[in-house]
Amino acid sequence: MFGLHPHQGFEICSFVLKGQIRHYDTQLKEWRPLSAGDVQIIRAGSGISHSEWLGKDGEIFQIWFDPNLETTLSKPASYDDYKASDFPEKQIGESRIKTLVGPGSPFQMDTPGVEVFQVEIGSGEFRLKAQEGKIYSAYLLAGTAIINGEIIQQFDFVLVA
Repeated sequence: MFGLHPHQGFEICSFVLKGQIRHYDTQLKEWRPLSAGDVQIIRAGSGISHSEWLGKDGEIFQIWFDPNLETTLSKPASYDDYKASDFPEKQIGESRIKTLVGPGSPFQMDTPGVEVFQVEIGSGEFRLKAQEGKIYSAYLLAGTAIINGEIIQQFDFVLVA
C-alpha cells in the first residue's frame, strides 16, 4: 500500500496490468477498485492527496504528464477511472489494437496530443506508421521485440525514433 500522499499540477495515468488495485483520494473520499485492463487518471490540478493499494500479484504501469503547470495549478483536481471494456478495439491482420487514450476512447486528459495504444502482436511483423513531429515510446508487457534495430525485453520502456 502507498499511503496518503499529495500531488499538484500533473496528470497521473495508471494502467492496471495484472490483478487488482484500489484507489482512494481526498476528493472521492472512498476506495475505488480497479482490475486488469482498467485505467485511471488523476488530474492533480491545485492539489489532491491519494493512496493506492495493490492486491497480491497486482501490477500497474504509471506515467506522469505535465499538461501545462501554468494553467493546471489553478484548476480543481479531478479523477476518473475506466473499465477495460470501455476502450475501442480493432483487428489488423493477426494483431489487435486497443485505444486507451486517443480517437474513440472515453479517456479524457488535459495534456494535448497524447495517444496510448495497447497492441497485441500476432505472429510475424507489425508496423505502425509514425507521424512527423510526434514523439513515440513503447512499454513491452511480454516477450521480446526489435525496435529501431534494438532488442527490447519485457518491462522495457523505450523512446521510438
